[in-house]
Parts: sequence; structure tokens; C-alpha cells
Amino acid sequence: MQKKYIQPPPYPIASVDNALRILQILRDQGSVRLTDIATDLGVAVSTAHRLMAMLVYRGFAVQEDSKRYAPSPVLGVGAVSSSWHREVRQVLQPALEALCALFDETANLMVRIGAHVRFLYSVEATAILRVGDRAGSVLPARSTSGGKALLSYQSHDYLGRLYLENVGLAAEHRLSPAEFQELLHELATVRAQGFAVNREESESGVGAIGLVVLEPAGRPIAAFSLSSPISRFDRLCSPDALAHLFQAQQEMTEALREAGLDKPDSR
Repeated sequence: MQKKYIQPPPYPIASVDNALRILQILRDQGSVRLTDIATDLGVAVSTAHRLMAMLVYRGFAVQEDSKRYAPSPVLGVGAVSSSWHREVRQVLQPALEALCALFDETANLMVRIGAHVRFLYSVEATAILRVGDRAGSVLPARSTSGGKALLSYQSHDYLGRLYLENVGLAAEHRLSPAEFQELLHELATVRAQGFAVNREESESGVGAIGLVVLEPAGRPIAAFSLSSPISRFDRLCSPDALAHLFQAQQEMTEALREAGLDKPDSR
């Protein structure tokens, strides 16, 4: 079949930031509606349409028969359960906003995809010196607080397959037997204490504390974290701060239960 020629959009878009954010949405959520994109970006539907037209023209997105937009193969990554993760983000957003307001530190929501975590949502702090929005970022799970918290619930056999035997994992992320034992020891500590910390492991000058979000049956389905400049990080590990974080964990689990989002749907 002859390939259909796609005309250049009539209104070239100069907003690189919005275009990149759309690529992150497509990567993490898969097939999305134009109205969803407009809502996520906080722009008019007509603006979102012009942005999408440019991305389709350049081969980064495709428009399906249903008129929804999907990532093209050039993005090179699959999406995560799109509708379920969008709903989870919406349900947990109030709790994340409350944590950010309480500590004035950036709050993040993430899910684990293999050996990596994807940040679904961030509420950025207002302090002059703060950690920026991480939404859409993909980082190694073992170097992030939320990623460690999620990994701590996995079996030793699974972790071995993930970090010692996974031929699809980039060489720099595979572990030696000694490094793997160190990881197991750290994850055992994380599981025992109920939270994980990241002291400049993913980014110089940044610290974070992360906890899992559990379904009622006790299965971890996401993680949240507070990230801050390393100069302020120790206060996030104080007994008072931890009490607030554990309370937030319970509230998020209850919010998911009430919303009927105990597990990803099959859509």
C-alpha cells in the first residue's frame, strides 16, 4: 500500500518543552486522547492539536483509526498500563500535594518497570533551592529511593534474574556477584525499616526518601518519594517526618482501595 503523504502542519510550534512533555506522555501512557494531552499540558485543545500535528509529521507519533495518538516505533519503548496509571496518579495527587505543602519538598509518584522506575507525577516545592519536576523521567531503580522500596518486595530469585542474568539490561546496570550481595543486604534493611533513602545516588546534591504504596493485600503497586537538596535531607528522616510519611502511605493505600484501583486493569 502506498504510504500516505503527511502535509507539514500549518502552524509550526516553537514550544520545545511542551513537545518533549508530549513525548513523555506517549512513552509512559501509550494511546491517549487529544483532550488528555491538552489537560496534562494545561493548554487549549487547538494548541495540543498543533503540537501533535508536528510530532506526527516528524515521525514521533501516529494517529490511530480511533483518532487517539500513540507513540511511534522511533521512541523505542513500550507504554505502561496507560489508563490504570492515569487513574492512580489522579487518585494519589491530593496526598502528594499535601506532602509537598507540609515539607515544602518535591513529592514524586513512580512505578517500577523491570530494573528502572518511571516517574508518573511530581509536585514541585516552592523553595528557591529545590529539586525540579521529575515527571516522565526514567532512572535505574536501585539508585532511587522509591525504586529501592519497590525492589525490596521482590524475591532473591527474581532479583538475581533481573541483575545477574538479564541479557537485555545494559552492561553498566548489571551487577557483579559482590555488588548483588550488597544490594540484597540494602534491600533487606529497606524492607525491615519500611522506607529507602537515596543520598546523591541518582543525582549529585540531591537526596530522597521513598515508600511503597500497597494494595490492601500487601502487594506494592507504586512508590512515592520526597526529594530535597542534600543540605536539607536529614530532616526528612527524623521520627516526626517518618510518622507523616507512614501516615501518607496508609492514606494512599486507602484511597486506592476506595477507588477500586487495587491492581492494574487489563485494558
